[in-house]
Amino acid sequence: MGSQFAPDTADGWAVLHQFFAIDWQAIGALPTQERESLVSELSEYLSSMEEYSDKGQSAAYHVLGHKGGLLLLHFRPDFSQCAQIELDIYRKGIAKYLKLSDSYVSIVELGMYHTTKNILKALSEQGLKPHSDEWKAAYEEKIEPHKENLMERRYTEIPSQKYICFYPMDKRRGDTHNWYHEPLDKRAHLMMEHGMTGRRYAGKVQQIITGSIGFDDWEWGVDLFADTPNYFKSLVYEMRFDDATSLYGDFGEFFLGVRLELETMAAYFSGESSLFRKS
Repeated sequence: MGSQFAPDTADGWAVLHQFFAIDWQAIGALPTQERESLVSELSEYLSSMEEYSDKGQSAAYHVLGHKGGLLLLHFRPDFSQCAQIELDIYRKGIAKYLKLSDSYVSIVELGMYHTTKNILKALSEQGLKPHSDEWKAAYEEKIEPHKENLMERRYTEIPSQKYICFYPMDKRRGDTHNWYHEPLDKRAHLMMEHGMTGRRYAGKVQQIITGSIGFDDWEWGVDLFADTPNYFKSLVYEMRFDDATSLYGDFGEFFLGVRLELETMAAYFSGESSLFRKS
């Protein structure tokens, strides 16, 4: 089995990350009643989407550092609904005080390296010609039950932990190390080792991987959730020693956020950090 076989994925929610820079000086200069009215309009809109349902979910975070500001994270059934969220927020009165500084468009993605490898091996043993109609039908028949078993994870809720760490990443395509030139067996083995590192943080960090090939500038987005942010540092550092990362991983900017309680957004825009979500 060579590199011509791409591992299948089980896809779920359409995901939109919106990063806003806040004009704190202008908002602070507003009369209290006007500011509270503008914030109330936004918080009521977001609060209506905070509870998990089959329509998706949204959450808000304060992002630290010079990249800081407001992060709105949205899970939706499709991208048209993500687009509607963008339009809705742009029409809010508070939008004039929010500048979109960054964004990320992706879809919840669960890798199926070993499942794909095992199915391809079974089809090869049956003597089916790769990519023939018979081969495609047999492949779909075998892969679909596995995707169905992953429905709960494909359409997961946004974890409730206090902190979020988001970063985009690619698999390297260099002259010496090219992930997409490696045989499927090797890629599956490397990802299995990589996953074992992550499993050591079970109960400490929740991870949601989103695929963005064809949707955004990077290939994947990674969201980590924890009540203790030091676990982000430990997990990412430890994973740097995995071959899947050390030889084949390239990373973008990292964003660290603190979950906001939407019912207290007015206090947040007044500068009261004590109203962040408790661990």
